[in-house]
Amino acid sequence: MKKIIKSTCILLLPLLAVSSCKDSFLDEDPPSAISAETMNNKLSLQAALIGLYQNLSNYYTQSDWQGWVSVWQVGTDIVWPQEIQGVEIPYYNYSLLTSTDGPAARLWAHNYNIIRNANAIIYNVENNTISDMTDAEKKAFSAEARFFRAYAYNSLATFYGGVPLVTEPIKTPRYDFVRAPIDQVNTQIKNDLLYSVSNLPVVGQTAAEQRVNKDVARQLLAKVYLRTNEPALAEAQCDAIINSGKYSLVNARYGVKAGSPGDYFSDMFFKGNQRRSQGNKEAIWVLENENPSIIVNGSSGSPQQRRVWGGGYHNINGMIPADSLGGRGLSRIRLNNWVLYKLYPQGDMRNSKYSIHRQHYFNNTASKYNSIKGLPVPYGQDKQYTLSDGTTVNIAKSDTLAKINPYTLKWGQFDPNDVFGFGMWKDFILMRLGETYLLKAEAQVKQGNTSGAAASINVLRTRAQAPQVSASQMTLDFVLDERARELLAEENRREELVRTKTLLQRVAAHNTDGPSQRQIVGLTANNLLLPIPLNEIQLNSQAVLEQNPGY
Repeated sequence: MKKIIKSTCILLLPLLAVSSCKDSFLDEDPPSAISAETMNNKLSLQAALIGLYQNLSNYYTQSDWQGWVSVWQVGTDIVWPQEIQGVEIPYYNYSLLTSTDGPAARLWAHNYNIIRNANAIIYNVENNTISDMTDAEKKAFSAEARFFRAYAYNSLATFYGGVPLVTEPIKTPRYDFVRAPIDQVNTQIKNDLLYSVSNLPVVGQTAAEQRVNKDVARQLLAKVYLRTNEPALAEAQCDAIINSGKYSLVNARYGVKAGSPGDYFSDMFFKGNQRRSQGNKEAIWVLENENPSIIVNGSSGSPQQRRVWGGGYHNINGMIPADSLGGRGLSRIRLNNWVLYKLYPQGDMRNSKYSIHRQHYFNNTASKYNSIKGLPVPYGQDKQYTLSDGTTVNIAKSDTLAKINPYTLKWGQFDPNDVFGFGMWKDFILMRLGETYLLKAEAQVKQGNTSGAAASINVLRTRAQAPQVSASQMTLDFVLDERARELLAEENRREELVRTKTLLQRVAAHNTDGPSQRQIVGLTANNLLLPIPLNEIQLNSQAVLEQNPGY
């Protein structure tokens, strides 16, 4: 919350530094400072709205903490941590998660930055005269900003519980924030999203393809209704999307590699296939991300998803990064045994070799590797190869943990001109129709409609060519299993398990057999919420900003 205050101070400090002898200069209203007072026409408001997408993109593309992506997956039910960068450690060794935790503080600041900027847009549109905008345009602009405000508050409510509720611009420093009751925060989220559903354009009619449409708001609203235990309302939002006629599950080969070996599920995740305009009719919301060396400002950072999720096979002599292998990864996280050996039924396309890479081959074309080129890399055993020049290539059983371990190809991306590939340059599919069916199934389970839930799940299973399921199998636990099958490496797994209050039982059921140094330890019910950042509590000197239990 103090990011709001700090931003005010940052704007003032340069003025004080250069003109302390001229009091009149302090009365200036700098036109470059974007606020509720300076956004007084359509162009400035449009720029501010685009800024919200930049704010959101920062979450996905930061690289100063290379373990940031891991934070939202380790310590759950699907992965083991491997190569440790540092910030993710308290998220599987929960005894180290304290109120000074960096990711918890960054998530808090990230969301309140979005809220601050959204508030300025909403206030200006709804309270001031904007002469070059129609009433319909004003409502659409406000609806877009309200979506982002709801998006940020939903993240805060899910991870922290009740939080300070700020819905207007803050024009002077404040030190008296208090946590609003969670019901009050949820009401604000729902009201903003209902306004967005009513006033956002339909898909295909937004100002740009990645801008939010009314179905994006519906999908988020469905998830909010599930979190607040209103499943009938959640199901209605899902039905509105499914029955709109605007979307269809991808069930045929398409796009940039349609003529190459593969399957239609994996087609969705190739660069050049992810957007609706590229053939992905399942996409509801895609955040565009381009290589900034090719498109100026194409990305807000250097995304680490490929390096986190992708395999570190290039660390084996005789293997080099390749497009078919997803490019260069670091195996910062490894799919756990439950995912690799128990999760998927026989024949499930989502577990094909085009989605989860399991068998490596020596592929280095250098002459000294000719004798082993094309041979499969042994898995689960120690083995040594002698090359034609007398040198050796050693494979250790332990390499299956972090070098030749199986890994998802959803984040694969390779540029032969940038083999090292610090950043990953492909889009982020934030919402798609596959998840809509899963949210609907969850809502149906909560209402006791197990036959309906089975029908919703079977839509996805039919597409995946997986065995059909029955009503008797339908539980929240099964829906969460199916989320892992369908949305592995796409969803924020921690957020989903916290939202459904299943983190503890899912970890106990599926993730207790990892390597000893990577075991999940110290997990308690208190960890269903993150700590309120200590610096926010300390700066809030005129009121008590209460800490969550256990921190």
